[in-house]
Amino acid sequence: MTAETRAVTVLFEADKLILELHHDAEGAYHVFPGGGPGEGAGGSVGVPRVALSLAEALHARIRPAGTAEAVLRAWAQGAAPQGPVALVDPAAVPPVRVRAGAVVIRDGAVLLIRFTEEGGGSHYEIPGGGVEAGETLGAAVLRELGEETGLAGTVGPEVARVWKDGRHEHYFLVSATGEVGPPETLDNYGGTPVWEPVERLPVTPLWPRRLSWRIEHWHRTGWPGRPAELADSITELGPPCGW
Repeated sequence: MTAETRAVTVLFEADKLILELHHDAEGAYHVFPGGGPGEGAGGSVGVPRVALSLAEALHARIRPAGTAEAVLRAWAQGAAPQGPVALVDPAAVPPVRVRAGAVVIRDGAVLLIRFTEEGGGSHYEIPGGGVEAGETLGAAVLRELGEETGLAGTVGPEVARVWKDGRHEHYFLVSATGEVGPPETLDNYGGTPVWEPVERLPVTPLWPRRLSWRIEHWHRTGWPGRPAELADSITELGPPCGW
């Protein structure tokens, strides 16, 4: 069976999602039954299973990330699928681009790049950009932060990995120093660095969409011990995303 035709099995019991519990060097992660190489529809023999509520599943590392995105989207919208669902694993596809981004929070506000659209609307991005050949993720984060905002900083933990449109994106907490530089000194493709209240992130048209509400949640409740793993196929940034 080819990768394109493979499927995982989505199971629910009493409004909870049934997943297999696995571990890697970074800790626990979950997979759908029948989601690993050589597994049948029944899943892995001898592997423990757990039952997660929607609230728990939203903050779990569930693989493959593309399938998890589809399941969580449908579940959050009241139409959770069951049975065979297509296996979509963007983490297994060689990236067309690797991006590193800086999550900078100061005095209750997060640093974003605002882009004005035709018609007067705006959308926002987290400061960051492509990783250059031979460059580490940490070095890329600080270089891009400096180029786009004029701030220097110290790289903290990685909080999220996002797969989107063939890109592998890595987002780090960054403790930044200094002030935003004059516009003529910045290189941010026509965007403008702005400080937005963290509490507004869930309703801010911020890309990547599936990361925006999580930053607000983590800021209130504590940052994850391991990076979140998120596929993000959302292209319309206006509607809030809570999944």
